[in-house]
Amino acid sequence: MSATAVAPRIRGVRHRRLTVLFALLAAVLVAVVLSVTVGSKSVPLADAWHALTAPTGTENDIVIRALRVPRTVLGVLAGVALGVAGALMQGHTRNPLADPGLLGVTQGAAFAMVSSIILLGVSSLLGYIWFGLAGALVASVAVFALGMTGGKGSPTPVTLALAGTAVSAFLYALTSAIVLLDEQAMDVFRFWQAGSIAARGADVVWQVLPFILAGLVLAAVNAPGLNALSLGEDVARSLGQNIPVTRAVGVAAVTLLSGASVAACGSLAFVGLIVPHMTRPLSGTDHRWLLPYSGLVGAALLLVADVVGRVVAPPGELEVGVVLALLGAPFFVALVRRRKPVRL
Repeated sequence: MSATAVAPRIRGVRHRRLTVLFALLAAVLVAVVLSVTVGSKSVPLADAWHALTAPTGTENDIVIRALRVPRTVLGVLAGVALGVAGALMQGHTRNPLADPGLLGVTQGAAFAMVSSIILLGVSSLLGYIWFGLAGALVASVAVFALGMTGGKGSPTPVTLALAGTAVSAFLYALTSAIVLLDEQAMDVFRFWQAGSIAARGADVVWQVLPFILAGLVLAAVNAPGLNALSLGEDVARSLGQNIPVTRAVGVAAVTLLSGASVAACGSLAFVGLIVPHMTRPLSGTDHRWLLPYSGLVGAALLLVADVVGRVVAPPGELEVGVVLALLGAPFFVALVRRRKPVRL
């Protein structure tokens, strides 16, 4: 095929991908509007805009600025982080059922938070976040180290998955033993395990923002290398890829993204698992497009699930983690029962 014939096709593919990108951005914007205006107290769109641009201290202004906006921003950040982390995790492990928790991030954060309550007497949410993030980082480093085959080379997808499963099971056992001995730790762990973006102020957003931004930068850097790895390690090596560095950058990105969101919001199940599968028909296997698409779909999904949780059980609400589990479980079953397995 001549170059003159290929060029229009390339432009067509690029135009389609940009169209999808803008459509997903519009979907996130709609989800943001719903998140700000819909809840146990519905706020008209005009009043919400007035609260953001010219607040006068009314009840609606307080609801929007102090409660809804921080909750929405955190939902966007957590959704983007978990969506991108899930796409990275599935790409690096070549496992369609992998999610960020496979690196031990979730259980590492849980163990660190529970330990900080009992050993150090930490009692504030802001304190939990820092210990949760540290626990996620340590657990991921341990998984990466255990996944090294004989201490040489980079961990393979199989050894990485096995090491992650082992570390997660071990930390879960320790966490379960600890919470049985302390009532306060049990209460915090139970609320955190459900997963929620409610009751998080702007200070929480500012604490996790640097880690999520750093993770997104590493994910963007990792995308071309991950495309090469998808062709096989031998091909990637022949293309000049440093495989251990590519793996390490990917693991670091997953750890920062999922560790920050899990530490702030708790265990938000299924986002990292189902979002890449929802996105892949739109983007194909090119991670340069799969990663941003996954981030946008993750943000829209998490915000919509949070809105659903607010309106299904008035005057109370279901935590977003519960709603995501209810939505994600049928998708997971359908994925497992699919006759033609997903190939990565």
